[in-house]
Amino acid sequence: MADADHGGGRPAEGFGATAAGGARARLRAARVGLWLIAAVLAARQVAVVLATPRGERLTDLETWVGPNGVLHVNGSLYDSTRFTGTPFGGLALKPLTRSAEQALGWGWTFGTLLLVVALGVIAARALPPPVSRRTALLAAPVAVSLLMLSLPVRSTLSLGQTSIIPVLLVLLGCFATRGQRTSGLLIGLAAALQPTLLLFTPLLWCTGRRRAALATGVTFAVGTGLAWAAMPHDSHRYWVHHMAGAGLGGPADDLANQSLHGALLRFGLNGPLEIALFLTLGAAVAVLALRRAVRYFDDGQLLLAVAITGCAAIVVSPTAWQHQLLWVLLAVVGRAGIRAGDRYVWPVAVVLVMTLPAGMLLPDMDALHPLRDNLVLPAALAAAVAVPFLPRGSPFYRSPKPAAYAPAATTRFRHVPLMPFLRRALTRPNLLLELLLLRVAYAAYSQVRLAAGGGSNSAGRAEAEEHGRQVYDLERVLHLDVERWANHTVVGIGWLRDVLDQYYTSFHFVVPLAVLAVLYWRRPGDYRWARSALGFATLLALVGFWLYPLAPPRLMPTLGFIDTVHGVQDFSQPDYGTLTALTNQYAAMPSLHFGWSLWCGVVIALLATRWWLKALGALHPLLTLASIVATANHWVLDAAGGAVVVAVGFGVTYFLQGPRARAVVTADGERTPTRSAVHG
Repeated sequence: MADADHGGGRPAEGFGATAAGGARARLRAARVGLWLIAAVLAARQVAVVLATPRGERLTDLETWVGPNGVLHVNGSLYDSTRFTGTPFGGLALKPLTRSAEQALGWGWTFGTLLLVVALGVIAARALPPPVSRRTALLAAPVAVSLLMLSLPVRSTLSLGQTSIIPVLLVLLGCFATRGQRTSGLLIGLAAALQPTLLLFTPLLWCTGRRRAALATGVTFAVGTGLAWAAMPHDSHRYWVHHMAGAGLGGPADDLANQSLHGALLRFGLNGPLEIALFLTLGAAVAVLALRRAVRYFDDGQLLLAVAITGCAAIVVSPTAWQHQLLWVLLAVVGRAGIRAGDRYVWPVAVVLVMTLPAGMLLPDMDALHPLRDNLVLPAALAAAVAVPFLPRGSPFYRSPKPAAYAPAATTRFRHVPLMPFLRRALTRPNLLLELLLLRVAYAAYSQVRLAAGGGSNSAGRAEAEEHGRQVYDLERVLHLDVERWANHTVVGIGWLRDVLDQYYTSFHFVVPLAVLAVLYWRRPGDYRWARSALGFATLLALVGFWLYPLAPPRLMPTLGFIDTVHGVQDFSQPDYGTLTALTNQYAAMPSLHFGWSLWCGVVIALLATRWWLKALGALHPLLTLASIVATANHWVLDAAGGAVVVAVGFGVTYFLQGPRARAVVTADGERTPTRSAVHG
């Protein structure tokens, strides 16, 4: 027994050491990989800046170093080109811009890049405890990558702005200094450059850091006073005539101004009423935000408290241009939602708002324009006063309510699923997150589809028509060339033409969205499976659009097809085939019209419980095939390509995640897996 125990202990120790060593190696590899990604993103941003023609890059730096810039103007700072900073900023930053002028923007660009890296590292180190070792090691490169992707940093790098400096000064004052006076000095300098950052003064005071608060106020007053003594005319113009810079450098109602003041002006308010409403609402936001910030500061979430205060500064500022909006991105550290499926809504929404243009997040609808025009402002408002971030004492702070998962299914293949961590969840995903990701995915799909045609339909016309002739010749060899016969037959039957035209234009989006909606509400586990398969199929189709632009029959001017949906085309026009600038008319192979309909048919046939629903599901792809061929919008082989990408989409989903999780509804409304889920 003694020998057995002794001999059995060594392999266990060896195994444990090996496992720990393997985990450390994977962690090091992940860290190196993330830093490489951050480096690539940084290099790309620098390359974009330096590859831009001289007169178009660092245009805001021209405010300082241009012929009419601050460095060369003997009179007022604001007589130069578009200078909007504080008088103190003009006084303090002139020496920096001298070196930028001498380096022709190179030094400024790389200096700004180093500031961004420092900002990301400090933010990562400021994460509230407890922080796991893995999170601590990986947080910095992830933070730097997010900053590089964010619109404010991209704007700062490309235009040569100084907006990184105030944010970095505040973070240095809060997280990288020991003495309160030094902390207050740095934050006061930041406020002298961006006055609404004075909101940090009451935050410091109310959290017991009163020396820092006093140092902040004194530093701001001294800096502003020195600037007033050196440039009294400019100081009066900035602080009094333009109400802390409002209207300098551009109208305050410009879409780029994402403050509450800018939004009220865009809504049509102006004059004393607008000013009174702005001051009242701004004061209310400031008070509510500071109360929340103090509460999270006392809870040990200092970075979140700083982000909330910064977001309030955005709201109450007379002007908050795009390059000044980084505070919203810092609010990503807040945790909201007690369910695991809800935990990702806030960070994903923040990242998307701060990295993508508003047009990709919201469709171009008149009813949504007020929200699209002010998209960052609601995010800042939500972070400042609305989002119920969890306190660290909450039982759900570290461990949210987990989703229900189907048990692991056995399969005929040894390595399926290839990604076992992508388990089949049976609970309903967060609807807001699904809608947001669906919108972004569709916007990206539209952009890639258009780019696949060279950016316009006319750009890729010759190649697309050549591919059209290739497909038509292959169909004749295979005796599949039924498009012209079907097209001319339908044209002669008015009611049939109208039915197929209507089917082609109306059901392409309606049916897949309806299927997804029903699955989301009634069968969430199957919704995830079906949604993944559809996503993979669409992604593969985009590759096809890119590699093989193809003119559909109706855009082949010599073959005699009749476009029953769009009407007779004018062959004498050089831009023939360019029906719209918003979509690629040569994205025909594979046909997603047929592919999506086939996906609907497969899903309905597998999941419907009534025979007539299964029949309708099988009928839909057949009617879609008839409509795309008879209306001359697709070749028969396009439909075959659509079937291939759908089959591959289902196959990829199977190999990555395993078999579909079959589930039943119990008496209490919970969904539990059946035996078939276990046996695949």
